[in-house]
Amino acid sequence: MTARRPGIPVLRVAAAVGALTLIVTSLVAVASRSVPSVSGGLAANPNLDPGTSLYQPAADFTLTDQFAHPVSLRSYRGQVVLLAFTDSRCTTICPLTTSAMVDAKRLLGAAGSRVQLLGVNANPTATAVRDVRAYSQAHQMMGLWRFLTGSRPQLERVWRAWHIEDSIVHGQVDHTPALFVIGPGGVKRKVYLTQMSYTTVEQLGEVLAREAASLLPGHPAVRTKLSFEPLPLLTPSMTVTLPRPGGGTLRLGPGDSPRLNLFFDTWVSQTSDLTGQLEALDRYHSLAAVQHLPLLVAIDEGTVEPSAAALPRFLDALPHPLSYPVVVDRTGQVADGYEVQDEPWLTLTSASGQLLWYDDPSTGGWPSLSTLVRDIRAALSRSPKAAASAAAQQALAGSPQPLAALHEQAGQLLGGDSAFAARVRALRGHPIVVNAWASWCTPCREEFGLFASASLRYGRQVAFLGADTEDSPGDARAFLHQHPLSYPSYQTTTAGLSNYAYLQGLPTTFFISPTGRVLYVHTGQYETQGTLDQDVQSYALKG
Repeated sequence: MTARRPGIPVLRVAAAVGALTLIVTSLVAVASRSVPSVSGGLAANPNLDPGTSLYQPAADFTLTDQFAHPVSLRSYRGQVVLLAFTDSRCTTICPLTTSAMVDAKRLLGAAGSRVQLLGVNANPTATAVRDVRAYSQAHQMMGLWRFLTGSRPQLERVWRAWHIEDSIVHGQVDHTPALFVIGPGGVKRKVYLTQMSYTTVEQLGEVLAREAASLLPGHPAVRTKLSFEPLPLLTPSMTVTLPRPGGGTLRLGPGDSPRLNLFFDTWVSQTSDLTGQLEALDRYHSLAAVQHLPLLVAIDEGTVEPSAAALPRFLDALPHPLSYPVVVDRTGQVADGYEVQDEPWLTLTSASGQLLWYDDPSTGGWPSLSTLVRDIRAALSRSPKAAASAAAQQALAGSPQPLAALHEQAGQLLGGDSAFAARVRALRGHPIVVNAWASWCTPCREEFGLFASASLRYGRQVAFLGADTEDSPGDARAFLHQHPLSYPSYQTTTAGLSNYAYLQGLPTTFFISPTGRVLYVHTGQYETQGTLDQDVQSYALKG
């Protein structure tokens, strides 16, 4: 990473299994509940919440909508209500949730008139009517929903009544990304927790439409029937052709040189000067051509644009045409494959298709031209080598045979819980460091480089193993391809790892002695190389 490290992405509650469990528990603690039985693609999609059943009266409240009119929840008795807690200035998960809500209503056709979309402001600092109006205008939802706000004490009373956690963390709003489905009788029937996944926006819309239809008289048909199987991610190592809004296409993926990628949406204009920043990037693009820096491509995330016309209309309104190409990611597969966690989002990819660097302007501010050039050059100078590179082989030369066998399987995703247990037994006589991770886990991604480095320094004495936990194999393999390691990972489950450590969430790292005894469990992300190295020395080399 560069010195200009982006802030922690908000809504981190969606990043760990343990955290999600705690949130659902708090939401339904006072209700009798049954978790629905799901099968097929919905059950197998880790980025799509199938919903948790609730049977509670929906606590009433009265707040003010984007038109400055008072609105009470009870006024919608007789209708199905989709109620989402939404940050009025959110650029991460909330736009995914509201896009799915609009899709759900559209999929019901005429029956959608009996479904009311509501939002309750979850931003404790941007509580004015103008704030909820600005979000509604930016997402072209003024006439599609009622976005409610009030004074901070009023909102806090609603949050408490609905078991919504809300706080400011590192200057960013961090809240439970909950969406409730309320039946015509005023009873909460389902709660959904939106994941940071662009590929599942349309799928979530259909899940919500089906649930609403089941509560409406006559159970109207849903207009489409999507597969809920996880969509394959399109990573920087893959060649993909994307459409340009004015016609034509552009190819992304491995090539002759690195590339700077800007992911954005037109509604980013609500929270920053998008027009000015896109024009400022023209100056970078011109400089890049002269100084042999990576050229720029802008990628509009179409899954959360309010309409297909939003991007062409925005580009036509710019004072000057952009000198760099703009393309559209219509399915979210590119954004998720490039690990986008916010809008806007900058990534630098190598010629071979590795992610070298990222920056989150929504939390750290748009970088100046000089800062951007500095950070890109620094990232290029530290371009990661593949695990099988000559340097890695030299660092691990002379490893004992059991450890050398691990290095030969560098970056591979191997069998399940039983295979993992067999490998641990086979490594008796050597200390083992196990890092439990998942491709959807943001803190896991941030510490991966630390484990890559530590495994090269200590890999001749210590066995490192990855435990890809509760994850899609396809997503995990794509993740490993982008994050080279000198050791393999196994497809594991929380239950399978419980024989070694209790996982409160991901990432979790545990240290096993040469005799097979678990010496220490580290819950959460390693923030620095020194902290990880110290634990390796204390619990693996001296344990």
